[in-house]
Amino acid sequence: MLYELREYTVVPGRLQALIARFTDHTLGLFEKHGFDIAFISHTEFGENSIGEVVYAVRWESYQQMQDGWAGFMGDPEWQRVKADSEREGPLNSAVRRRLLNTAPFDGR
Repeated sequence: MLYELREYTVVPGRLQALIARFTDHTLGLFEKHGFDIAFISHTEFGENSIGEVVYAVRWESYQQMQDGWAGFMGDPEWQRVKADSEREGPLNSAVRRRLLNTAPFDGR
């Protein structure tokens, strides 16, 4: 099993806009393109606790992840939503992405 961990550092003052984009549009588009969201959260305590959204996507394979992201990024609805939500500027100042592999621990 693969987990893609994504951490979005939000532009100051834009956190609520990013959360609204996720709840109103992005999560539905993720489902449409086969994303299995393990969790999504706002960092409440610690580094970047004022403006960070973190989520993990569960993937069966690297190919599934590539196909899912290609479909999502190419979706005209996502392109419209992103453009509309960023008319006043970007929502994220940085995105950190890591791919975590549970295979070495599956036999415990």
